[in-house]
Amino acid sequence: MDESHHALLTIGVAMMVGVLCQSVARHIRFPAIILLLVAGAVLGPEGLSWVHPRSLGAGLFGLVELGIAIILFEGGLNLQASRLRRQERPIRLLITIGAVITMTGAGLASFWIMGWPWQLALLFGSLVIVTGPTVVTPLLRDMRLHPRLKTILEAEGVLIDPVGAIAASIALQIVLAPSVTDEITPALIAIAQRLGFGLIAGVGGGCLLGGILKVRRIIPHGLENIFALAFVLLLFTGCEAVFRNSGILAVTVAGIAVGWLSKNSERGLQEFKDQLTILLVGVLFILLAADIRLADITSLGLKGALVVVALVVLVRPICVFISTSGSNLSAREKCFIGWVAPRGIVAAAITSLTADVLSSQGVENSAQLRGLVFLTITGTVCLAGLTARPLAAMLKLTLPSRDRVAILSADGLGIMLGDELKSHNVPVVFLDSDPKRCRAAQDRGHTVVYGDALEESTLIRAQFESVGTAIGLTHNDHLNSLFVRHAREYFGVPVGLVALETMPNGKIPKHIEKIHGKVLFDGPHDSERWDVRWRHDQVKVEYFLYEPPEKPAGVTKEFTSDIPAGSSAVNERYVILAIKRGKSMQVMSFGFAFKKDDIATVAIYKPEFDQAVANMKSNGWQHPAAVELKLDEGKPA
Repeated sequence: MDESHHALLTIGVAMMVGVLCQSVARHIRFPAIILLLVAGAVLGPEGLSWVHPRSLGAGLFGLVELGIAIILFEGGLNLQASRLRRQERPIRLLITIGAVITMTGAGLASFWIMGWPWQLALLFGSLVIVTGPTVVTPLLRDMRLHPRLKTILEAEGVLIDPVGAIAASIALQIVLAPSVTDEITPALIAIAQRLGFGLIAGVGGGCLLGGILKVRRIIPHGLENIFALAFVLLLFTGCEAVFRNSGILAVTVAGIAVGWLSKNSERGLQEFKDQLTILLVGVLFILLAADIRLADITSLGLKGALVVVALVVLVRPICVFISTSGSNLSAREKCFIGWVAPRGIVAAAITSLTADVLSSQGVENSAQLRGLVFLTITGTVCLAGLTARPLAAMLKLTLPSRDRVAILSADGLGIMLGDELKSHNVPVVFLDSDPKRCRAAQDRGHTVVYGDALEESTLIRAQFESVGTAIGLTHNDHLNSLFVRHAREYFGVPVGLVALETMPNGKIPKHIEKIHGKVLFDGPHDSERWDVRWRHDQVKVEYFLYEPPEKPAGVTKEFTSDIPAGSSAVNERYVILAIKRGKSMQVMSFGFAFKKDDIATVAIYKPEFDQAVANMKSNGWQHPAAVELKLDEGKPA
């Protein structure tokens, strides 16, 4: 097979296997990087020989650099500026003083244990400064960790990458210098130039891109994502052409700026970058792992393992203790941050680039340097992946389960729904900006948060980290969808329900599908009319038992809440508020598939009570007194 075919097969196999490994990791909740490292070693020249990174020639490192640029831009895009400000001090110290401590500690460990020259030891220390956002973020995704801990770890992972890249570049310059003393002043000047230029270019480029994306007419609809991708790559390569290693800082800062400026248009961009990042992480890890020789790692022996242990049990805890001193973090939180510091794709990529330069210059131990960094990556990722979750639970740093229901608007339908959920021991919190409605809900024993529900501070006061279902139930469809979108994007609320007054053609509107939301209740309703009825005591809450109608021969379709014309969705005779199935109670949503013995909580307009009951019975709902007995099952004593 010629080299061109090797290159094509290498890229194709790396892409497919990279995505498969991350898919499997998601299913089994296992660190994807471990699977990627194993897959790369198995598929590489020393294994099945399906992946030959060196067949890409110089293109390998070009692909690595561009991939890192996109990954770090996406990382910056996901950082929320408001949360960064609240934890500004520990984050700032971790990526400055903490980086110096890590570099020094790791350098001393490799100097004493491995017996390397101090220049090479310094280079190793600079290479392991970074913690991997592509490892930390998936690791924390399902852990239900306290938000400030999650913010600190994710922000450190993203922001320290450019710091580590620049430090590694300067350390490499010192290693290759004929006279170290002659390089100290130029090195300091180079640091200032790269940091300053990268920061200015990142802010300027991010503001420009964010401004362009914010004005919808500039870039035609559908082209925003590829425009942003091209812009990021141009920003990175342009900065690299001016000052080497300044581009990595520029794209990270630009990502933060774009996320801050283009709030209305960043969702589609974020989803696009998320998927692209998954692809790139898989490809890069497969290629870089395949490029490692097993002998480079085994030759390290026990000394290599001792260096990794020193990094984990000595260097990292000291770094965190000093960097977080004076903060409001508890000892348990500091302990957790000190334990979780997995290295990822950026460390692997920079190391491969650095080792290639050292090898071309004939520097001894360049292969061992790469082997030790990859051993550090594997060790820290395995340790964090296998122990972070039980450690967080042991230290009691995880949030309670997402069992709370948040309802926007403490009025008619919302109060009736809240009363029913509360009676079945489901925690409910109301959000409203009307003092009268807030007081009325509080008088009924509900938890109420007063304020603008679109403000993050209001959602924080409502403890949205514990909310599992967010319900927009105002008279404004747009406000309802915005509320649900904020809850899902900023707090990861799993279920979002949006109240609508109309639903053209019986289809869920695209803006609700886009935020992965559902239509509240059994379909669209005039919530304002129901609020007026409730205030005038014209609404009665009743319970119905579901007995599926017999299906005609050959019909297999499940009965769902797709209400036919002429029912409550049109004449507003009743609203199905919630469904009790067994001992669980859940809010009703359009399209819900009913099962035998389901019990529905239904708000009925009193003047049309008989017609409403008849409508319900025609759809398989019975109204016997026995429902009350079934309903009591599962209620708190």
